[in-house]
Amino acid sequence: MANQIAKFKKYIDLLDEVYKLESKTAVLESDATLARAGANTNEIVIPKLSMDGLGDYDRNSGYVKGNVNMTYETVAFNYDRGRKFTVDSMDNEETAGLAFGKLSSEFIRVKVAPEQDAFRFAKYAGAAGTKVSGTLSTGTDVLDALRAASAAMDEAEVPVDKRYLFITPTLMTAVRGVDTNKSTEILAKFAGIVEVPQVRFYTAIDLLDGTTAGEEDGGYRKHVSAGAQDEAGKDINFLIAEKSAVMQYTKHGVNKAISPDDNSDADAWIFNFREYGLADVYENKTAGIYLHHKA
Repeated sequence: MANQIAKFKKYIDLLDEVYKLESKTAVLESDATLARAGANTNEIVIPKLSMDGLGDYDRNSGYVKGNVNMTYETVAFNYDRGRKFTVDSMDNEETAGLAFGKLSSEFIRVKVAPEQDAFRFAKYAGAAGTKVSGTLSTGTDVLDALRAASAAMDEAEVPVDKRYLFITPTLMTAVRGVDTNKSTEILAKFAGIVEVPQVRFYTAIDLLDGTTAGEEDGGYRKHVSAGAQDEAGKDINFLIAEKSAVMQYTKHGVNKAISPDDNSDADAWIFNFREYGLADVYENKTAGIYLHHKA
């Protein structure tokens, strides 16, 4: 049993790598060293820097004195999700460890990564400084929309070197069908291009709690309008995010395997997963998010 426990511990260590490979939003992960704990345990404090502009230089009195202000924005963590799975020890033994091992990796790949991406994209879409809707039927339509988006962000002085383009595979395929010179010129302006399946790419989603009737399976779904004042989720065509505009932190992540020897309730392996974190946009950097969604 000791060897099996050691094997599963090594396997669990690999699950974070599985997540990073499958996640479409991993490139936006923020620098955790810039944040500090808030007054409450469910908060994080993010630094914001502001300063005065230039003034006239005087040959007698010299420089005009300026002020630099370091303020902090307090935001609450807004993502806390988890699941617990149990695999009978004999089921696991009779499949040479595949029952437990396959469960862990497949859960990360097909459940965790898609949901986290969907949650983050919906949050960023909701806070986007520019929101455009329309139908993009051809590759030329897409390139024109991207050109307009880049121009708008340039005019807003959004830094170019860390702009990431998230776009559906369908639209990216259409772009590739257009003259190479035209597409290359526009696409070269992005630090990275990430293709996002439409099923992860909505302006609003609902997280299912896993216990309420009809929500037992957990996961998420595109938000359906509940009334006149509640806007339904829409399919995103593409979203451009400048990395420094995004607050994306994981405060606490658990990938934990418990062996049958340590399970007091059953002769079974237990896999626990929990993710506690934050996805939001700086209130003074909303220009760094550009959203284009279907009408």
